[in-house]
Amino acid sequence: MSSVGIGQPPRNHRQRLIKAVWTGIWLVYLSAPVSDLVHGGHSTGVVVLGWIGLVVFVAWYGMLVFRTGRGEATPLVLGSLVVLAAQSGLLALSLGREWLVLFVYVSIASGAVLPLRMSRWAIPAVSALLTAIALAVPGGKAYLAGLLIPAFLGGFAMTGVRELVRTTIALREARATVAQLAANEERLRLARDLHDLLGHSLSLITLKSELAGRMLPGQPEKAAQQVADIEQVSRQALVDVREAVTGYRRPRLSGELAGAQVALTAAGVTADLPTEPDLADVVGAAGVAEETESALAWALREAITNVVRHSGARRCAVELVRRQTLDGPVLELVVEDDGSGGSGDGPGNGLTGLTERLEKAGGTLEAGRVRRGFRLVARVPAEAPADAGGHPVGSGA
Repeated sequence: MSSVGIGQPPRNHRQRLIKAVWTGIWLVYLSAPVSDLVHGGHSTGVVVLGWIGLVVFVAWYGMLVFRTGRGEATPLVLGSLVVLAAQSGLLALSLGREWLVLFVYVSIASGAVLPLRMSRWAIPAVSALLTAIALAVPGGKAYLAGLLIPAFLGGFAMTGVRELVRTTIALREARATVAQLAANEERLRLARDLHDLLGHSLSLITLKSELAGRMLPGQPEKAAQQVADIEQVSRQALVDVREAVTGYRRPRLSGELAGAQVALTAAGVTADLPTEPDLADVVGAAGVAEETESALAWALREAITNVVRHSGARRCAVELVRRQTLDGPVLELVVEDDGSGGSGDGPGNGLTGLTERLEKAGGTLEAGRVRRGFRLVARVPAEAPADAGGHPVGSGA
Protein backbone atom coordinates (compact mmCIF):
# COMPACT_ATOMS: atom_id res chain seq x y z
CA MET A 1 0.00 0.00 0.00
CA SER A 2 1.41 3.36 -0.97
CA SER A 3 1.59 5.97 1.78
CA VAL A 4 2.12 9.72 1.95
CA GLY A 5 5.57 10.75 3.19
CA ILE A 6 5.91 13.46 5.83
CA GLY A 7 5.86 16.84 4.17
CA GLN A 8 4.89 15.42 0.78
CA PRO A 9 1.58 16.24 -0.92
CA PRO A 10 -0.47 13.24 -2.14
CA ARG A 11 0.63 12.21 -5.63
CA ASN A 12 -2.36 10.08 -6.65
CA HIS A 13 -5.97 9.33 -5.76
CA ARG A 14 -4.99 6.47 -3.45
CA GLN A 15 -2.71 8.68 -1.36
CA ARG A 16 -5.34 11.43 -1.25
CA LEU A 17 -7.83 8.88 0.04
CA ILE A 18 -5.39 7.63 2.69
CA LYS A 19 -4.70 11.16 3.92
CA ALA A 20 -8.42 11.99 3.92
CA VAL A 21 -9.15 8.88 6.00
CA TRP A 22 -6.46 9.76 8.56
CA THR A 23 -7.79 13.31 8.77
CA GLY A 24 -11.39 12.14 8.98
CA ILE A 25 -10.77 9.70 11.85
CA TRP A 26 -10.63 12.58 14.32
CA LEU A 27 -14.08 13.77 13.25
CA VAL A 28 -15.52 10.98 15.40
CA TYR A 29 -15.58 13.45 18.30
CA LEU A 30 -18.34 15.33 16.48
CA SER A 31 -20.71 12.63 17.67
CA ALA A 32 -21.97 14.99 20.40
CA PRO A 33 -23.29 17.65 17.98
CA VAL A 34 -24.70 14.94 15.72
CA SER A 35 -26.47 13.31 18.66
CA ASP A 36 -27.85 16.69 19.68
CA LEU A 37 -29.31 17.23 16.21
CA VAL A 38 -30.88 13.77 16.17
CA HIS A 39 -32.09 13.49 19.76
CA GLY A 40 -31.98 17.06 21.06
CA GLY A 41 -35.65 17.81 20.49
CA HIS A 42 -35.01 20.83 18.27
CA SER A 43 -37.52 22.04 15.74
CA THR A 44 -37.20 21.01 12.11
CA GLY A 45 -35.90 24.40 11.02
CA VAL A 46 -33.25 24.46 13.76
CA VAL A 47 -32.16 20.92 12.86
CA VAL A 48 -31.78 21.84 9.18
CA LEU A 49 -29.78 24.95 10.01
CA GLY A 50 -27.69 22.93 12.48
CA TRP A 51 -26.83 20.31 9.87
CA ILE A 52 -25.90 23.03 7.36
CA GLY A 53 -23.67 24.72 9.93
CA LEU A 54 -21.97 21.44 10.88
CA VAL A 55 -21.34 20.43 7.26
CA VAL A 56 -19.91 23.85 6.43
CA PHE A 57 -17.68 23.74 9.52
CA VAL A 58 -16.32 20.27 8.69
CA ALA A 59 -15.69 21.18 5.04
CA TRP A 60 -13.88 24.39 5.99
CA TYR A 61 -11.85 22.61 8.66
CA GLY A 62 -10.93 19.81 6.25
CA MET A 63 -9.68 22.23 3.59
CA LEU A 64 -7.47 23.98 6.14
CA VAL A 65 -5.94 20.86 7.70
CA PHE A 66 -5.61 18.94 4.43
CA ARG A 67 -3.38 21.59 2.88
CA THR A 68 0.36 20.91 2.77
CA GLY A 69 2.56 23.94 3.38
CA ARG A 70 5.00 25.72 5.66
CA GLY A 71 2.43 27.40 7.87
CA GLU A 72 2.15 30.76 6.14
CA ALA A 73 -0.26 33.24 7.73
CA THR A 74 -2.05 34.30 4.55
CA PRO A 75 -5.22 36.41 4.75
CA LEU A 76 -7.22 33.38 3.60
CA VAL A 77 -5.87 31.22 6.43
CA LEU A 78 -6.42 33.87 9.09
CA GLY A 79 -9.88 34.64 7.78
CA SER A 80 -10.81 30.96 7.71
CA LEU A 81 -9.79 30.51 11.35
CA VAL A 82 -11.80 33.57 12.38
CA VAL A 83 -14.85 32.22 10.54
CA LEU A 84 -14.45 28.79 12.18
CA ALA A 85 -14.17 30.34 15.65
CA ALA A 86 -17.19 32.59 15.05
CA GLN A 87 -19.22 29.69 13.68
CA SER A 88 -18.31 27.52 16.68
CA GLY A 89 -19.41 30.24 19.12
CA LEU A 90 -22.65 30.88 17.23
CA LEU A 91 -23.60 27.19 17.08
CA ALA A 92 -22.73 26.62 20.74
CA LEU A 93 -24.74 29.63 21.91
CA SER A 94 -27.70 28.71 19.68
CA LEU A 95 -27.88 24.92 20.03
CA GLY A 96 -26.28 24.11 23.37
CA ARG A 97 -23.20 22.87 25.19
CA GLU A 98 -22.71 19.80 22.93
CA TRP A 99 -21.39 22.14 20.25
CA LEU A 100 -18.52 23.41 22.39
CA VAL A 101 -16.38 20.56 20.98
CA LEU A 102 -16.02 22.56 17.77
CA PHE A 103 -13.52 24.81 19.53
CA VAL A 104 -11.17 21.83 19.88
CA TYR A 105 -11.03 21.58 16.10
CA VAL A 106 -10.46 25.33 15.80
CA SER A 107 -7.49 25.02 18.17
CA ILE A 108 -6.05 22.07 16.25
CA ALA A 109 -6.47 23.90 12.95
CA SER A 110 -4.65 26.91 14.44
CA GLY A 111 -1.69 24.73 15.38
CA ALA A 112 -1.69 23.00 12.00
CA VAL A 113 -1.76 25.99 9.65
CA LEU A 114 -0.30 28.97 11.51
CA PRO A 115 3.39 29.79 11.99
CA LEU A 116 4.75 28.97 15.44
CA ARG A 117 5.06 32.62 16.40
CA MET A 118 1.31 33.08 15.80
CA SER A 119 -0.02 29.69 16.89
CA ARG A 120 1.50 30.15 20.38
CA TRP A 121 -0.95 33.03 20.84
CA ALA A 122 -3.86 31.74 18.74
CA ILE A 123 -4.25 28.47 20.67
CA PRO A 124 -4.55 30.13 24.12
CA ALA A 125 -6.93 32.67 22.55
CA VAL A 126 -9.17 29.89 21.21
CA SER A 127 -9.04 28.17 24.61
CA ALA A 128 -10.02 31.42 26.32
CA LEU A 129 -12.91 31.88 23.87
CA LEU A 130 -14.00 28.30 24.60
CA THR A 131 -14.00 29.08 28.31
CA ALA A 132 -16.04 32.24 27.85
CA ILE A 133 -18.65 30.54 25.64
CA ALA A 134 -18.84 27.54 27.99
CA LEU A 135 -19.60 29.79 30.95
CA ALA A 136 -22.31 31.54 28.93
CA VAL A 137 -24.01 28.35 27.69
CA PRO A 138 -26.37 26.58 30.13
CA GLY A 139 -24.57 23.53 31.52
CA GLY A 140 -21.41 24.39 29.61
CA LYS A 141 -19.26 24.59 32.74
CA ALA A 142 -19.60 20.82 33.18
CA TYR A 143 -18.17 20.30 29.69
CA LEU A 144 -15.35 22.79 30.12
CA ALA A 145 -12.90 20.50 31.94
CA GLY A 146 -13.25 17.78 29.32
CA LEU A 147 -12.71 20.13 26.37
CA LEU A 148 -10.22 22.74 27.56
CA ILE A 149 -7.27 20.37 27.98
CA PRO A 150 -7.77 18.62 24.58
CA ALA A 151 -8.10 22.02 22.87
CA PHE A 152 -4.93 23.35 24.51
CA LEU A 153 -2.75 20.26 24.20
CA GLY A 154 -4.11 19.22 20.79
CA GLY A 155 -3.35 22.62 19.32
CA PHE A 156 0.25 22.65 20.54
CA ALA A 157 0.72 19.02 19.47
CA MET A 158 -0.19 20.08 15.94
CA THR A 159 2.42 22.84 16.06
CA GLY A 160 5.00 20.11 16.70
CA VAL A 161 3.69 18.09 13.76
CA ARG A 162 3.80 21.17 11.53
CA GLU A 163 7.39 21.93 12.56
CA LEU A 164 8.28 18.31 11.76
CA VAL A 165 6.74 18.72 8.30
CA ARG A 166 8.61 21.99 7.76
CA THR A 167 11.91 20.44 8.84
CA THR A 168 11.35 17.42 6.59
CA ILE A 169 10.65 19.62 3.58
CA ALA A 170 13.78 21.66 4.31
CA LEU A 171 15.80 18.46 4.64
CA ARG A 172 14.58 17.19 1.26
CA GLU A 173 15.49 20.50 -0.34
CA ALA A 174 18.92 20.38 1.31
CA ARG A 175 19.52 16.87 -0.03
CA ALA A 176 18.52 17.98 -3.50
CA THR A 177 20.96 20.89 -3.20
CA VAL A 178 23.73 18.57 -2.04
CA ALA A 179 23.07 16.28 -5.00
CA GLN A 180 23.21 19.26 -7.37
CA LEU A 181 26.46 20.45 -5.81
CA ALA A 182 27.91 16.96 -6.12
CA ALA A 183 26.98 16.90 -9.82
CA ASN A 184 28.58 20.31 -10.31
CA GLU A 185 31.73 19.16 -8.54
CA GLU A 186 31.87 16.09 -10.76
CA ARG A 187 31.60 18.25 -13.87
CA LEU A 188 34.40 20.46 -12.56
CA ARG A 189 36.54 17.42 -11.86
CA LEU A 190 35.94 16.15 -15.40
CA ALA A 191 36.91 19.56 -16.78
CA ARG A 192 40.09 19.59 -14.69
CA ASP A 193 41.02 16.06 -15.74
CA LEU A 194 40.46 16.79 -19.42
CA HIS A 195 42.51 19.96 -19.08
CA ASP A 196 45.34 18.01 -17.47
CA LEU A 197 45.12 15.32 -20.16
CA LEU A 198 44.84 17.59 -23.19
CA GLY A 199 46.56 20.79 -22.11
CA HIS A 200 50.11 19.50 -22.57
CA SER A 201 49.27 17.47 -25.69
CA LEU A 202 47.50 20.32 -27.46
CA SER A 203 50.27 22.76 -26.56
CA LEU A 204 52.82 20.34 -27.95
CA ILE A 205 50.78 19.81 -31.13
CA THR A 206 50.50 23.58 -31.63
CA LEU A 207 54.23 24.10 -31.10
CA LYS A 208 55.23 21.29 -33.48
CA SER A 209 52.72 22.47 -36.09
CA GLU A 210 54.27 25.95 -36.07
CA LEU A 211 57.74 24.42 -36.22
CA ALA A 212 56.78 22.16 -39.14
CA GLY A 213 55.30 25.14 -40.97
CA ARG A 214 58.58 27.04 -40.71
CA MET A 215 60.61 23.98 -41.82
CA LEU A 216 58.53 23.06 -44.85
CA PRO A 217 60.15 25.33 -47.46
CA GLY A 218 63.78 24.43 -46.78
CA GLN A 219 63.83 21.32 -44.54
CA PRO A 220 61.13 18.90 -45.69
CA GLU A 221 62.66 15.86 -43.91
CA LYS A 222 62.67 17.61 -40.54
CA ALA A 223 59.17 18.96 -41.19
CA ALA A 224 57.99 15.40 -41.92
CA GLN A 225 59.49 14.28 -38.60
CA GLN A 226 57.56 17.02 -36.80
CA VAL A 227 54.35 15.91 -38.54
CA ALA A 228 55.04 12.32 -37.47
CA ASP A 229 55.51 13.53 -33.89
CA ILE A 230 52.22 15.44 -34.14
CA GLU A 231 50.46 12.26 -35.26
CA GLN A 232 51.94 10.27 -32.36
CA VAL A 233 50.98 12.89 -29.77
CA SER A 234 47.47 13.15 -31.24
CA ARG A 235 46.94 9.40 -31.10
CA GLN A 236 48.14 9.24 -27.51
CA ALA A 237 45.86 12.15 -26.56
CA LEU A 238 42.92 10.36 -28.17
CA VAL A 239 43.71 7.19 -26.19
CA ASP A 240 43.94 9.20 -22.94
CA VAL A 241 40.61 10.91 -23.58
CA ARG A 242 38.88 7.62 -24.40
CA GLU A 243 40.21 6.03 -21.23
CA ALA A 244 39.11 9.01 -19.15
CA VAL A 245 35.62 9.12 -20.64
CA THR A 246 35.24 5.35 -20.31
CA GLY A 247 36.18 5.59 -16.65
CA TYR A 248 33.58 8.29 -16.07
CA ARG A 249 30.85 6.38 -17.90
CA ARG A 250 31.50 3.07 -16.12
CA PRO A 251 29.51 2.99 -12.87
CA ARG A 252 30.84 1.35 -9.72
CA LEU A 253 28.83 -0.54 -7.14
CA SER A 254 30.12 1.64 -4.30
CA GLY A 255 29.04 4.81 -6.06
CA GLU A 256 25.66 3.38 -7.04
CA LEU A 257 25.00 2.22 -3.47
CA ALA A 258 25.74 5.71 -2.17
CA GLY A 259 23.43 7.19 -4.80
CA ALA A 260 20.75 4.62 -3.96
CA GLN A 261 20.89 5.60 -0.29
CA VAL A 262 20.36 9.27 -1.14
CA ALA A 263 17.59 8.58 -3.68
CA LEU A 264 15.63 6.19 -1.45
CA THR A 265 15.89 8.43 1.61
CA ALA A 266 14.76 11.46 -0.37
CA ALA A 267 11.77 9.47 -1.66
CA GLY A 268 10.79 8.45 1.88
CA VAL A 269 11.70 4.79 1.34
CA THR A 270 13.40 2.87 4.15
CA ALA A 271 16.67 1.55 2.68
CA ASP A 272 18.43 -1.67 3.73
CA LEU A 273 21.72 -1.62 1.82
CA PRO A 274 25.12 -3.35 2.04
CA THR A 275 27.90 -1.48 3.80
CA GLU A 276 31.17 -0.46 2.17
CA PRO A 277 33.33 -3.01 4.10
CA ASP A 278 31.00 -5.89 3.23
CA LEU A 279 30.86 -4.78 -0.39
CA ALA A 280 34.67 -4.71 -0.55
CA ASP A 281 34.82 -8.22 0.93
CA VAL A 282 32.53 -9.75 -1.69
CA VAL A 283 33.64 -7.81 -4.79
CA GLY A 284 37.31 -7.86 -3.86
CA ALA A 285 37.33 -11.55 -2.90
CA ALA A 286 35.68 -12.50 -6.16
CA GLY A 287 38.21 -10.58 -8.27
CA VAL A 288 35.39 -9.05 -10.30
CA ALA A 289 36.33 -7.51 -13.64
CA GLU A 290 35.40 -3.89 -14.31
CA GLU A 291 32.87 -4.87 -16.98
CA THR A 292 31.18 -7.33 -14.61
CA GLU A 293 30.97 -4.84 -11.77
CA SER A 294 29.69 -2.23 -14.21
CA ALA A 295 26.86 -4.54 -15.30
CA LEU A 296 25.80 -5.07 -11.68
CA ALA A 297 26.03 -1.32 -11.02
CA TRP A 298 23.74 -0.62 -13.99
CA ALA A 299 21.30 -3.22 -12.65
CA LEU A 300 21.30 -1.55 -9.23
CA ARG A 301 20.78 1.88 -10.79
CA GLU A 302 17.84 0.70 -12.91
CA ALA A 303 16.24 -1.13 -9.97
CA ILE A 304 16.50 1.87 -7.63
CA THR A 305 15.14 4.16 -10.34
CA ASN A 306 12.08 1.93 -10.71
CA VAL A 307 11.58 1.84 -6.93
CA VAL A 308 11.73 5.61 -6.60
CA ARG A 309 9.67 6.52 -9.66
CA HIS A 310 7.07 3.82 -10.09
CA SER A 311 6.68 1.41 -7.19
CA GLY A 312 5.21 3.52 -4.37
CA ALA A 313 7.23 1.35 -1.97
CA ARG A 314 7.90 2.08 1.68
CA ARG A 315 10.86 -0.28 2.08
CA CYS A 316 13.62 -1.47 -0.23
CA ALA A 317 16.31 -4.06 0.54
CA VAL A 318 19.45 -4.71 -1.50
CA GLU A 319 21.49 -7.90 -1.14
CA LEU A 320 24.76 -8.81 -2.86
CA VAL A 321 25.73 -12.50 -2.59
CA ARG A 322 28.61 -14.57 -3.96
CA ARG A 323 27.40 -18.08 -4.78
CA GLN A 324 28.83 -21.29 -6.18
CA THR A 325 26.67 -22.80 -8.91
CA LEU A 326 27.00 -25.70 -11.35
CA ASP A 327 28.17 -23.21 -13.98
CA GLY A 328 30.76 -21.71 -11.67
CA PRO A 329 30.88 -18.89 -9.13
CA VAL A 330 28.44 -16.03 -9.67
CA LEU A 331 27.64 -12.71 -8.07
CA GLU A 332 23.94 -12.24 -7.39
CA LEU A 333 22.35 -8.84 -6.83
CA VAL A 334 18.85 -8.86 -5.34
CA VAL A 335 16.71 -5.72 -5.04
CA GLU A 336 13.30 -6.23 -3.43
CA ASP A 337 10.68 -3.70 -2.37
CA ASP A 338 7.16 -3.79 -0.98
CA GLY A 339 5.66 -1.67 -3.76
CA SER A 340 3.60 -2.39 -6.82
CA GLY A 341 6.45 -2.56 -9.31
CA GLY A 342 4.83 0.15 -11.43
CA SER A 343 2.07 -0.05 -13.96
CA GLY A 344 2.18 -2.12 -17.10
CA ASP A 345 2.04 -5.82 -17.86
CA GLY A 346 5.37 -6.26 -19.67
CA PRO A 347 8.96 -5.23 -19.07
CA GLY A 348 9.83 -1.63 -19.83
CA ASN A 349 12.64 -0.32 -21.98
CA GLY A 350 14.88 -0.03 -18.94
CA LEU A 351 14.61 -3.71 -18.02
CA THR A 352 14.97 -4.75 -21.65
CA GLY A 353 18.18 -2.77 -22.04
CA LEU A 354 19.42 -4.06 -18.70
CA THR A 355 18.81 -7.64 -19.80
CA GLU A 356 20.88 -7.06 -22.93
CA ARG A 357 23.67 -5.45 -20.91
CA LEU A 358 23.81 -8.39 -18.47
CA GLU A 359 23.77 -10.92 -21.31
CA LYS A 360 26.85 -9.24 -22.82
CA ALA A 361 28.60 -9.78 -19.46
CA GLY A 362 27.48 -13.42 -19.42
CA GLY A 363 24.78 -12.79 -16.83
CA THR A 364 21.02 -13.08 -16.48
CA LEU A 365 18.17 -10.98 -15.17
CA GLU A 366 14.96 -11.98 -13.39
CA ALA A 367 12.33 -9.39 -12.48
CA GLY A 368 8.71 -9.65 -11.46
CA ARG A 369 6.12 -9.26 -8.75
CA VAL A 370 6.33 -11.36 -5.62
CA ARG A 371 3.84 -11.82 -2.80
CA ARG A 372 4.89 -8.68 -0.94
CA GLY A 373 6.14 -6.42 -3.72
CA PHE A 374 8.60 -6.50 -6.60
CA ARG A 375 11.88 -8.37 -6.89
CA LEU A 376 14.81 -7.97 -9.29
CA VAL A 377 17.66 -10.50 -9.41
CA ALA A 378 20.77 -9.88 -11.54
CA ARG A 379 23.48 -12.55 -11.83
CA VAL A 380 26.92 -12.25 -13.40
CA PRO A 381 29.81 -14.75 -13.40
CA ALA A 382 32.62 -14.14 -10.93
CA GLU A 383 36.18 -14.69 -12.10
CA ALA A 384 37.46 -16.15 -8.83
CA PRO A 385 35.95 -19.18 -7.04
CA ALA A 386 33.66 -18.52 -4.15
CA ASP A 387 32.64 -20.63 -1.19
CA ALA A 388 29.56 -22.65 -1.84
CA GLY A 389 26.47 -21.42 -0.24
CA GLY A 390 27.41 -17.77 -0.67
CA HIS A 391 28.44 -15.07 1.69
CA PRO A 392 25.68 -12.53 1.95
CA VAL A 393 26.19 -8.85 2.17
CA GLY A 394 23.42 -6.74 3.59
CA SER A 395 19.97 -7.95 4.48
CA GLY A 396 17.64 -9.78 2.21
CA ALA A 397 14.05 -8.80 1.91
